[in-house]
Amino acid sequence: MKDIVIASNNKGKLNDFKVIFPDLNIIPISDLVEDFDVDETGTTFEANAKLKSLAGAKAVKKTVIADDSGLEVTALNNEPGVYSARYAGNDKDDNANIEKVLDKLGNETNRDARFVCVISMTTPEGETKQFRGELNGEITLDKIGEEGFGYDPIFYVSEKNKTLAQMSAEDKNEISHRKKAIAQLQSYLEGEN
Repeated sequence: MKDIVIASNNKGKLNDFKVIFPDLNIIPISDLVEDFDVDETGTTFEANAKLKSLAGAKAVKKTVIADDSGLEVTALNNEPGVYSARYAGNDKDDNANIEKVLDKLGNETNRDARFVCVISMTTPEGETKQFRGELNGEITLDKIGEEGFGYDPIFYVSEKNKTLAQMSAEDKNEISHRKKAIAQLQSYLEGEN
């Protein structure tokens, strides 16, 4: 497989895939289908990822990879979860989302959190495989760092002694939830060949 069609228009996710798959041609589905959009009506990362990969595979008649990912904060009953991108509203405003998490946590001492990524790969025939990766960390009291996107500035990884926003894209992708899910995908694909 030399080309990978990714059912996402999220530049941050597309860049992550490009860093993790440097030898492959990453094709955003928007290059093949105008206005590709899927209502993410699932209540789990698995359900939403499958909705996107199935719709993409039907639209382009190729194998399509989609992911659904987000932040789960233990003290917030695993919010924002599947609503991570729209936590503070449909504008998908990273800063507003971060502020909502920090406001809801307040002075809570349990700041445990995890990033979850579920990758769904669907063939043109509709066969779907899924792969899940997680990255554990803690929510900081304030934003730290300028790199990355989404909740990266408030997600502290103790083994690196940094937030994700303080890491280069390469360092982040060595440990990320997406990297872990993609590693499972790579193992699966290598087993197929």
